[in-house]
Amino acid sequence: MGQRTAVKLKWVVVACFMNSTGASFLWPLTTMYVHNYLHQTLTTAGVVTLIMSAAMIFGNYLGGHLFDHWRPYLTAVIGAGIAVAAVVLLIVFHGWPIFGVLMSLVSFGDGINMTITNAYGSAVTGHGQRYVFNIIYIAYNLGIVIGTLLVGVLFPIGIVITFVVTSIFYLALLLVTLFTFNVNFTKVEKRAQSKTKERNKVSSTGHHQRIILIRLICLNLIVAYLAYSLWESIMSVHITNMGIPFFVYSLLWTINGLLIVCGQPLVNMLSPYVRLSTQIIVGLIIFASSFVILIFSHSLAGFTISMIILTIGDMLSLPGAPAWVATMTTLDEAGHYQGLVSMTSSIGRAIGPLYGGFAIDEWNYRFLFTSCVAMMAVSIVAVVIYMRWMQRRQN
Repeated sequence: MGQRTAVKLKWVVVACFMNSTGASFLWPLTTMYVHNYLHQTLTTAGVVTLIMSAAMIFGNYLGGHLFDHWRPYLTAVIGAGIAVAAVVLLIVFHGWPIFGVLMSLVSFGDGINMTITNAYGSAVTGHGQRYVFNIIYIAYNLGIVIGTLLVGVLFPIGIVITFVVTSIFYLALLLVTLFTFNVNFTKVEKRAQSKTKERNKVSSTGHHQRIILIRLICLNLIVAYLAYSLWESIMSVHITNMGIPFFVYSLLWTINGLLIVCGQPLVNMLSPYVRLSTQIIVGLIIFASSFVILIFSHSLAGFTISMIILTIGDMLSLPGAPAWVATMTTLDEAGHYQGLVSMTSSIGRAIGPLYGGFAIDEWNYRFLFTSCVAMMAVSIVAVVIYMRWMQRRQN
């Protein structure tokens, strides 16, 4: 199998879609399955999601490190292979505690896959970084649409059929990786040499300040994904406890994905008119406001409105973050910094369910949502203040 001389955006997008669809079968049902079907406590379910997220964090880091210092292609194959093997085993072994072990292996593979997808996206030539990552994000959310819609139908039929269909998508990911990701990155770097030199010129001035800004961006992402993870875990129990069927909960995620698939092209049209940093900050503010609504929501209508506002903020902010970081770093740093961005979502998802379970046990849902709004407000203000300080230094 010969090496390709270019990173094709279409194959990065297809790989992202397959991975996202497969993963979207798994994370909506994890807390529900552990709590309602394996008869474990919510705290235990939170520990399972914590371990899964820790495995994903390690996968994010390892994927980025191996991309930069070893072989990107083999790293991608290993990540996809681990996920496929674990999901296939789940078809047969899905009792307690093997379910948690195999789900953690899937998460580890997904962590590698997520970082590799972003790193390959950073190496795509012929398109701007903002465009590339927006297209990848559309593919990611189209996968959420398909995955959450199908799991809502398949899960009530049986867990085995759910894992069989999930395995098909992960196997497709492995095949795409095997046949399209074998790229000669030396040649890619030569074709992008002038662009890389330009980035190096920028990075030679104010490098330390940009690294701090990247860390603050990552802090915002951690808090945002912490809040997002509540929808992926605690909210499934909260909503079903109110008598709303699990299928309806899965439909909220389908609405989320459809809005992003339809709305993201409109967001792409903002690029000539709105600075990426401004778009992301406004998006984070909108994202935070959706949790203000959750504080006072006690019906399906309130949850639906909150999800719609959350999705609008999501579209404006989260897909732009890897592109923003990519504009401040060089191609030979892609694995490290895209791995760092990928780790933020994993860290947030690790903390979120555990924090959510603790906050509910000790206080209530209103305290949980209020504290999330407060954390997001502080992290957003920190980025805005630091950016203004950087601008004054440059002037």
